[in-house]
Amino acid sequence: MAYGVKIAKGKAYKGAALKRRHIRIRKKISGTAERPRLVVTRSNRGITAQVIDDLKGHTVASASTLDASIRGGEGDKSAKAKQVGQLVAERAKAAGIEAVVFDRGGNQYAGRIAALADAAREAGLKF
Repeated sequence: MAYGVKIAKGKAYKGAALKRRHIRIRKKISGTAERPRLVVTRSNRGITAQVIDDLKGHTVASASTLDASIRGGEGDKSAKAKQVGQLVAERAKAAGIEAVVFDRGGNQYAGRIAALADAAREAGLKF
């Protein structure tokens, strides 16, 4: 099945390139009941992480910088990404998930994405 993203010009090019990379990644990985997909969505202000069972189409656990426990917290965006990683790992463990497949969502594995992944690993999720 072919997916196409129109080639954009100017500022829209970054968004189109991100979409192309995410489509290329999603061709290769998928979440199952035993090993769901941990997908990370990053914006300029916040970060969201969801543990998704792709076979059923259900979200098993999720966390975001908009959660009440993280929202008013101190620190920069990387520190908040670490908190999101710990929180999503705790919620996944409570749902009975031990291992996940990491989906970086087309983003580069550095900065906030890496901080979230490292915090989730430290909290006990296996990648």
